[in-house]
Amino acid sequence: MPSTSEPDVSALTALLTGRRFVVLTGAGISTDSGIPDYRGPDSPPRTPMTYDQFVSDEGFRRHYWARNHVGWRHMRTRRPNAGHQAVVRLEERGLVTGVITQNVDLLHQAAGSQQVIDLHGHYNEVICLSCHLMLPRSQLDQMLTALNPEFTEAVADVEIAPDADAVIASTEGFRVQPCPRCGGILKPNIVYFGENVPKDRVAAAYRLVDASEAVLVAGSSLAVLSGLRFVRHAHRNGLPVGIVNRGATRGDDVANVHLEAGTSAALTALEAELPDLP
Repeated sequence: MPSTSEPDVSALTALLTGRRFVVLTGAGISTDSGIPDYRGPDSPPRTPMTYDQFVSDEGFRRHYWARNHVGWRHMRTRRPNAGHQAVVRLEERGLVTGVITQNVDLLHQAAGSQQVIDLHGHYNEVICLSCHLMLPRSQLDQMLTALNPEFTEAVADVEIAPDADAVIASTEGFRVQPCPRCGGILKPNIVYFGENVPKDRVAAAYRLVDASEAVLVAGSSLAVLSGLRFVRHAHRNGLPVGIVNRGATRGDDVANVHLEAGTSAALTALEAELPDLP
């Protein structure tokens, strides 16, 4: 649940007043929507599947798709929270230039954000690694359900992970759907650990940073390069950096302000305090 105490955002307000800024978000902005994060203070240890494991081992793929079959159904019921909505209002006021998100949950778009770069892709699209056929995740759900009609009912009470995965101990017997066009390997159209973010996506994110006058990080420990690189880039180019996150981040050494707080309360308070641009 979101915190009921209002954080002191005065330092962030002072840093961002009079500036148009890009918002870089991580899993922490979605925890109040019921999606757990990877590295928050209260998060259990997680070992996400790597790209090499997925493509090279049929057992890993079966395990992944079995868990995803359950986790995807949970993910699609999640709704934007107050933090996502505050970002939308800031964008509508012309203060936020856009959002660069490391999340795959599409909650920024659901809230109404217009300029969103999904660094790691999103959870509701599937791609064939051989013929590059793209499928809606809902279509694959119908196929997997037909192949495994009783599976979800047998494992209904599970822990959900941030990437639309679910923690399931046994996935033996789960049948994986091959590509309906060529029989190749189907993969969620998201960037796995060990896989590179597409170059055009990275370039678009850099352009968004360069078109801004500050960077605000919300709900990310910046533990991986995919997000940290934009904070480093902003700092090298003289742009101020503000961070809202519970716990330390890899960007703290270049941050002008680090507010230890939940994103829902902090972003709502910040939106209320920031004046419009002259």
